Amino acid sequence: MKADRILFGHVAFLALLLAASFALPAYHHANLTRVMVLAVFAMGYNIAFGYTGLLSLGHALFFGAGMYAAGLGATLGGWSGMPALLAGIAAGGLVALVTGLLALRTTGTAFMIVTLMFAQAGYLTILHNGDITRGDEGLVLPDAARWLGGLNLADESTRFFVAFAVFALALIGSLLIVRSGLGRVLVAMRENAERARMLGYDPFRYRLIALTISGLYAGTAGALYGLGFGYVGAGFAGIQYSILPMLWVLMGGAGTVLGPFLGTLVMFYLVDLASGITTATLGVIGAALLALVLFAPKGILGTLREKALPWLP
Repeated sequence: MKADRILFGHVAFLALLLAASFALPAYHHANLTRVMVLAVFAMGYNIAFGYTGLLSLGHALFFGAGMYAAGLGATLGGWSGMPALLAGIAAGGLVALVTGLLALRTTGTAFMIVTLMFAQAGYLTILHNGDITRGDEGLVLPDAARWLGGLNLADESTRFFVAFAVFALALIGSLLIVRSGLGRVLVAMRENAERARMLGYDPFRYRLIALTISGLYAGTAGALYGLGFGYVGAGFAGIQYSILPMLWVLMGGAGTVLGPFLGTLVMFYLVDLASGITTATLGVIGAALLALVLFAPKGILGTLREKALPWLP
């Protein structure tokens, strides 16, 4: 009964999100498309950090791998949207797997530093090979590469519905993962890895699984972002895109399924509104994060779960 209520609640949320899109003005409709794609990225980070306890500063590498696999496949290989998207998903997962095989030999602060080093190495590689990647200038994708099957991602309405479909699949997938036996083991790794080891679970193996799944999500988001908005640039592989998903997850509630979307939405509009009022946008963001730490240290949904909705996954 509880599981049915949770599944129904998330499906109802998706239905409300879809219905709201028809009432939104064009500006907010376009913003919601961007938020949903970035929320997929945040959901992947949440699986690694929120549920498994892996504090990574290297997720820009996975996001960038997905974006560049799709973008270079489209510009250099002449691929259409679907092969480019699949290449991006695979690239994100593969890079996360390789990174995890090396970085997961460390834990805690050392893991965070090692993942940051990997991400920076990836960013510098993009800049160094500017004759192919065009570095900070980036690549504008040809229109032919932005067709996903029979769907033209250059069209704003089509782009929204594709982003919604991918977001919905990612959300339900995340819910199924965290409610499964695998999800419970990942939470056990977060809470006490040594005790989980005593019960017969290999921390390295399960952390590697979590990081690889996280990379698949990040690669999906990166590829879809590049194809959807027609641009691939080195800035998306920079340190900013390792910090942003962490902030989105912390804002919405680490270890909650809907937290990454809520955090991405709140942070996106906080930046949007602040930039129209002051040039000190980072000061506003800092104040918001300070208020979060003081009054809702577990994030918006994490605090709500603690105080009123203990069944919230």
